[in-house]
Amino acid sequence: MTFRALVLEQADGRTIAKVTTLDEAQLPDADVLVGVEWSTLNYKDGLAITGRGKIVRSFPFVPGIDLAGTVLESRSPIWHVGEHVVLTGWGVGERHWGGLAEKARVRAEWLVRLPEGLGARRAMIIGTAGFTAMLAVLELEHAGIRPDSGDVVVTGAAGGVGSIAIALLKHAGYRVVAVSGRAELAPWLRELGAAEVLPREALTAPGKAPLDSARWAGAIDNVGGAMLAGLLRGTKPNGCVASVGLAGGADLHTTVYPFILRGVRLVGINSVEVPLPQRSAAWARLAHDLPAPLLDSLATTITLDEVPAQAAALLDGHVRGRLVVAIGGGERSA
Repeated sequence: MTFRALVLEQADGRTIAKVTTLDEAQLPDADVLVGVEWSTLNYKDGLAITGRGKIVRSFPFVPGIDLAGTVLESRSPIWHVGEHVVLTGWGVGERHWGGLAEKARVRAEWLVRLPEGLGARRAMIIGTAGFTAMLAVLELEHAGIRPDSGDVVVTGAAGGVGSIAIALLKHAGYRVVAVSGRAELAPWLRELGAAEVLPREALTAPGKAPLDSARWAGAIDNVGGAMLAGLLRGTKPNGCVASVGLAGGADLHTTVYPFILRGVRLVGINSVEVPLPQRSAAWARLAHDLPAPLLDSLATTITLDEVPAQAAALLDGHVRGRLVVAIGGGERSA
């Protein structure tokens, strides 16, 4: 009845992360108990674990916004013991105990069946990052951005969302331009599918006019701030920019000109509260569009004990691609 978990405590205003043993009775009440096999480490997890962001507000707390594993117990008619599931979003790892533990008790409606052919480990290589990237690609497609519309730019390209977005766009036939502040990763970004790699300064320099030369048919932006403002100035008429993250700042200093003179659309991506039909469709597309060798090339596997140190490294920009965490029996499930 006991299991290992990464538990966050707070002392003297500081967040302390420690792997410890818990009892099932300590888990929050919900209708499905999942044996977690794999989890992952996202930017939001890094903020929670290090205490650098106000992600978690009650302690003790088990972080981890993603999990994949097997149903152990269920009070819901939707799920049965032995079914393989994945969970992202719904405030798990923020308001509700999360996936950086060998067991998690969650609500039935939060879970999605693993698509056929996609194991728990590769589902976590995708995780919230890949799910968010897929939602952004779907929004560009919905906006009418096609491969022959022109270049699609991806900012924060070396991170989890950015790297998977490049791979998805390349698979769909787009010419992808990657933007990254890590010049040493340019060869790797080209391997993922980027036709061109630009330094971040190419888009963050202050514009001298409210509009720049029209360069991009579409964009997936993980950075926000000055980067997003630069993207909007340089987007082609009737183009679309999907806003995903704010690693570069939450403020947006721009004008209405891209919107009223070029018809540019700015679309926000919320991957937390996505209805089940859309969520299942996105996962099915991810399972189809991302081949296993490519997924494996994106991932670095770590243990639960390594998570606190790697959380700091992630926030400091020392991680490329995806960090997947082997939990209970994780070594057995691709």
